[in-house]
Order: sequence, then structure tokens, then C-alpha cells
Amino acid sequence: MAAQIRLVEITDANREAVVALRVHPAQEQFVASVEASFRHAAEQPEAKPWFRAVYDGDVPVGFVMLSWNLVPGPELRGPYFLWRLLIGAGFQGRGYGTAILDEVVSLIRADGATELITSYVPGEGSPLPFYLRYGFVPTGEIDADGEPILVLDLTGR
Repeated sequence: MAAQIRLVEITDANREAVVALRVHPAQEQFVASVEASFRHAAEQPEAKPWFRAVYDGDVPVGFVMLSWNLVPGPELRGPYFLWRLLIGAGFQGRGYGTAILDEVVSLIRADGATELITSYVPGEGSPLPFYLRYGFVPTGEIDADGEPILVLDLTGR
């Protein structure tokens, strides 16, 4: 069964619940916290951060952050870059990651995107197998942080 999700703006009313989401401790090296994501977004407004809480019904289960239609530059990949995809530890393995990407792809395609770019921290337990299953392919590039770059072609989906 496919997960049913909603992408919800983060407000004072839900911020605390969203910030409380945590990945499994073994995954912390691969994905920054929601709180760190807010800090990164504030520190890099030129990256045009767009973020949403992910809800299943009335329960926050995850967080997603993209660079939304930015002008790519030496340090900025885009125009659409998946910056953060986090599923709370107790909600993993239920199809939320795929459902989030399906929703994000739908939104950015409606905005004119032809590809979605992301990167990942390599290592045992990294999200690479998930991204490959979804259809991302390695570009062969490595970013300034040492993270391999992946791209999802949206023209044929």
C-alpha cells in the first residue's frame, strides 16, 4: 500500500513536532536534523530553500527541503536540488520516502523542472540504494563536501 502524505508548511504551531523528528542513530551521519536544516536554509538564502513537513493524517512523519528553481552557480546545484529528505525513525520502511519523492517530482515538474539533483554521504547504510531504486543515476561528479551527485531525469517520467 502506498503511503498517503501531505506536504505542510512549517509554522509556529507545528515547528516543535517537526523539529522533534529524528532518524535512527545509525543514520545521523547521513542526514542532518530538521533544526540543522532550518539553520542551513537561513545561512544560504541564495540557495532558494523550500521546505515542508511531511504529514500522514495529523502526524508529522518527515521533512523535505529543496533548492527551488535557483540559478545554478559554482557552489549551487540546480535549479532543483533535493537538499534534505528525512523520515522519522519510527516511520521508516512504510513507503514515505517514495511518496515524498513522488509528490516533490509532481510539484517541480509542474514548475517546469526537467531534472532533480541530489547528493549523498557515502558509507554503509547510506540512502544511495533508495535513490537508485527510485531512478536517480550517479553523474560521476563529487561536490565540495565530498558527496557524490545523483540526478533524476524528469523528461521521461
